[in-house]
Amino acid sequence: MTWIVFDYGGVLSLPQPDSDAEAMAHAVGAEPEEFKRGYWEHRLAFDRGSLTPHAYWSAVLGRPVTHTEVARLVAMDVASWAHPDTGTVALLGELIEAGRDVALLSNAPVCIGEGLDELPWVAAIGQRFYSGRMGLVKPDRQIYDELARALDAEPAEIVFIDDREENVEGARRAGMTGVRFTDAATLRATLPGVPSGHP
Repeated sequence: MTWIVFDYGGVLSLPQPDSDAEAMAHAVGAEPEEFKRGYWEHRLAFDRGSLTPHAYWSAVLGRPVTHTEVARLVAMDVASWAHPDTGTVALLGELIEAGRDVALLSNAPVCIGEGLDELPWVAAIGQRFYSGRMGLVKPDRQIYDELARALDAEPAEIVFIDDREENVEGARRAGMTGVRFTDAATLRATLPGVPSGHP
C-alpha cells in the first residue's frame, strides 16, 4: 500500500495572494508591509499551537486585539488560503475516485484547519493532519513519525508532496519518498501509477 500525502498551501491551494494579506491589514488599520512581516514572523508558533488566535494576532499587530477583530482576521485568513490549484485538486479527485490512499499534512493552526475542513476538496480527504492539532510542525522529524503511526504505515509506504524543500527533506529523513511540488502536470508525471490526465 502506498499513501500519497499532500501538503495544503502552495500545493492544493495557490499561495496566499498579496491582495488578500493587504485586505487583512486594512481591515484592522495596519500598515500592509508591517502586517505581512508580523504574520510570517509568528506563524510557525501559531501553526504549532504555541499561540492562541488572540496571542498570535496581538503579536502580528503589536497591540491587543478584540474578539471581533480576531473573528474577522481568522475568517479572512481562511479565505486567503481557499484559492484552489485546480490542476492539483483535479489530480486529487482522480486519486480518490480510483480508490488510492490519500492524506493531508499541513502546517496550520487549529482555527485555520477548521476552516479548511469546510472546503469540499479538503473534506474529500479522509485523513487530514494539521500541525496545530498535533502540537508539531514540519520539517521536525516528529511530525512525520506521527503521520506514519497514525496512518498505520511504514515510512517507505508514504509519498509526501510539499512545495517547500525543507519539508520534503524532512520527509526523506523520516524514510518517506519526498516530492517537491512545482506544478500539477509535473506532479502527475512523477507519481507512480497515476493517469496521464485528460487531453
